[in-house]
Amino acid sequence: MKIGELELGEMPLFLSPMEDVTYKSFRYICKKYGADVMSTEFISSEALIRDVNKTKRKMTLFEFDRPIAIQIYGANIDSMVEAAKVAETFQPNYIDINFGCPMKKIAGKGAGSGLLRDIPKMIEMASQIVKAVNLPVTAKTRVGWDDNDKPIVEVSERLQDVGIQMLALHGRTRQQLYTGEADWEMIGKVKSNPRFKIPLVGNGDINGPEKAKEARDISGVDGMMIGRGAIGRPWIFREIKHYFQTGEMLPPPTVPEIVEVIKEQMEQSLSWKEYEKQAIWEMRRHFARYFPGVPDFRELRIALLRAEEHTHVLEILDRIVDKYRDTRVDYTNMSLK
Repeated sequence: MKIGELELGEMPLFLSPMEDVTYKSFRYICKKYGADVMSTEFISSEALIRDVNKTKRKMTLFEFDRPIAIQIYGANIDSMVEAAKVAETFQPNYIDINFGCPMKKIAGKGAGSGLLRDIPKMIEMASQIVKAVNLPVTAKTRVGWDDNDKPIVEVSERLQDVGIQMLALHGRTRQQLYTGEADWEMIGKVKSNPRFKIPLVGNGDINGPEKAKEARDISGVDGMMIGRGAIGRPWIFREIKHYFQTGEMLPPPTVPEIVEVIKEQMEQSLSWKEYEKQAIWEMRRHFARYFPGVPDFRELRIALLRAEEHTHVLEILDRIVDKYRDTRVDYTNMSLK
């Protein structure tokens, strides 16, 4: 698979861009455990062209990141073009356009998946951005607005025709948000369209190796993008690759192994955030997801979520290791919610 001249090999695995999730520390851990392609958190075009420091800080890239995309979103074409030019100066490997975010504060203002209600504007935006930058431009979107409006086969052709070099497709409509199931058969319809020639990356409900294989077999995609399934399970990329290559499932990690990963991720966060509390707060979403299926874990999980100091977190992690030294986590009933 290629994006422009960027060689990504066979069936690359992408870390999906997620607000307040795909920051430095999490990208570092996902890369270590097999993610092939990174993405920043998604970037507001309006904030970027106003030179908002917090927004520019999100675009700071590191050598371990590569290859990596900067993803931008917005409803105004001129602002998106200017944002793409600014993003290009941070030297990502490519620029990605967010046509898929379903959240009301974004889609309701005509950005993200809101552009599925104005296809001509979506296509014009993509065309103008492609013309404005020298880097490859890709897009991420959904199969449609609702069950009665799924124009993705036509939309994918039109995006290709204006120069989009890869499409990532989430198998839900905007109306679904993250409910129901991702429609990998619809993703497969895009891939099997004889007019569609650019790489297609599938996204939605990848919660483990078996689901990844099922989705790949149904759709025939060129690559897979994993978002929520990697939170609390960053080694999912390694697990999927091993399963694809051997047909065998890797055993889930032990609690002490997970604790070592948490410590490493936290060190990355502490090295990046200005204040210790910010780094700890950044980790809370991950603390909540790292120990699925561990019995009688509620009190320790609450303690992790309430901790505000690095030393306190380390004390709790030591208690966890002492209590669950020989325990493996269990992903059987782990939800993506």
